[in-house]
Amino acid sequence: MPYTEFSLEAVAEYLHVAKADVEQLVRRDEIPHEHLGDRIVFRKKEVDAWASQRILQFSKSGLSDYHKKTSAKYHDLSATHAIIPELIRAEFIAPNLASKTKSSLLRAMTEVADATGLLIYKDDLLDSLLEREQMCSTALAGGIALLHPRNHDPYMFEDSFVCIGRTVHPIPFGSPDGRTTDLFILACCQDDRIHLHVLARLCMVFYHTSVLLELREAESAEPMLEALVRAEVDVTKRL
Repeated sequence: MPYTEFSLEAVAEYLHVAKADVEQLVRRDEIPHEHLGDRIVFRKKEVDAWASQRILQFSKSGLSDYHKKTSAKYHDLSATHAIIPELIRAEFIAPNLASKTKSSLLRAMTEVADATGLLIYKDDLLDSLLEREQMCSTALAGGIALLHPRNHDPYMFEDSFVCIGRTVHPIPFGSPDGRTTDLFILACCQDDRIHLHVLARLCMVFYHTSVLLELREAESAEPMLEALVRAEVDVTKRL
């Protein structure tokens, strides 16, 4: 990997926030960091895990603000630009998963990822997904989970991609509202910046559109993908 640790200035650049904001997070001990003499050091893997969890906990207004910052620097914000069609194809969607437990669901989603032809190390992905869920569930209120590996190493994938799974019956997955989960999005990104952008974009889509209902009512993978694409176009027009 090009970086294993960041300085204060570098982590601010990496997270697309002001240096003063990072300094405040350090003072409040809200971001993983270490003091090496008079230097403050941030470990890349710890920062990535922290940032992913922070995005999942954003309010709607905070999420929108963060997404605008990341998009403005690394992605085209024109009405015609959308990242979902670049990362998802209909064959990456499994609408009838028979999984009944968290562990069986993670194995099933790993199989879906493997079928894309873009996954290089299948066992490593499953191990990383298990590790990520042990840290804190990626389930959100509303019956959806945004699965992602704990670490985002380029060697694991030939290219970034997103898979979708829908279970026949909702399963317990650790949702903060205590309800079951039936929609599972697996984001597999080579680059950590892409990962954070995709995570924020998906949250925007789910917060601001009725796509979850459409994903549940769709009869097959193709209309599920079409619903997501439409929802993203709707969201990008508002940014």
